Amino acid sequence: MTKVFTHQGKVALYNKLVHSAENEKKKLEIKINEMDNILKKINTCLTEVERETRILENEEKDDPMEEWDSEMKDAEKELEQLKIEEEELERSFLEVEKQKTQTLAQIEFIKEQTNKTEELLDQLSLSEWDVIEWSDDQAVFTFVYDTIELTITFGEPVVGLPFLDKAYRKINELNFQSLLDEDKAPPSSLLVHKLIFQYIEEQESWKKKCTTQHQVPQMLQELSLVVNHCRLLGEEIEFLKRWGPNYSLMDINVNNTELRLLFSSSAAFTKFEIILSLSAHYPLVPLPFIIQNHLGNINHDEIAAVISKVPLENDCLKNIVKQIYQDLLKD
Repeated sequence: MTKVFTHQGKVALYNKLVHSAENEKKKLEIKINEMDNILKKINTCLTEVERETRILENEEKDDPMEEWDSEMKDAEKELEQLKIEEEELERSFLEVEKQKTQTLAQIEFIKEQTNKTEELLDQLSLSEWDVIEWSDDQAVFTFVYDTIELTITFGEPVVGLPFLDKAYRKINELNFQSLLDEDKAPPSSLLVHKLIFQYIEEQESWKKKCTTQHQVPQMLQELSLVVNHCRLLGEEIEFLKRWGPNYSLMDINVNNTELRLLFSSSAAFTKFEIILSLSAHYPLVPLPFIIQNHLGNINHDEIAAVISKVPLENDCLKNIVKQIYQDLLKD
């Protein structure tokens, strides 16, 4: 449902942008047609002047001087008029160029605003859930690449406002189930699932406040936000496993909801391990940690000072590792 609303918002935005671009295109076409008419008129005048000039040259010996002077004055007037029209043409051309530049700038601005709006809509919708089934009896949703399943069992209809053009129903039961193969799943995936189910257990109030179908979208939105953060955390861990040595991170280990980061740098002559305690509220809360020193004298306060520089936002864990490397380990 949230995806439908997001799609409708994008369609309305694109229609408005297309309408605006078409209006600007019509204005430019009108200006170009005006310029074409002026150019045709100038060409006609030039042709006429050339014809008159040839006639005058041919009749120069036979015509009286007065007639010659009269025709020359007429030609001069035509040339003067031609200059005036040429100046008007130049002004019109400059105006069209100016409007063209402004229109292109406006189109570029609209593109940027469209991209920003799409990003904002994606952030608001999150799209972390898929509907597998929706019937009068139950609704089934999946999260995290179909590894978590939510089944909502509906009860009897309730008199009141409709929901999806039908009488809305009570919710009898909310059931979350993990479909992850824990024997084959990497530690980062196990961590993501533990954090999500940790959050679900904390939200027992859902069963009390989510009692009818009208409240399902809000619950899905709240859960999607947590799923999004936990899923991105798992991707950060996989990134650090692959690229950690670039930041003197020699080993990364997941134990339940603890994350152990082993740093070693010959340039800084130090080796230490940071143990981070993760929760489902990552990255919106500071990460508690302890440090175990194996070589050198880097202490808890130095690590805390470095971590405090990192904003509590997406890629927080990666940025912490990079900041530690930059401030404490880089030669």
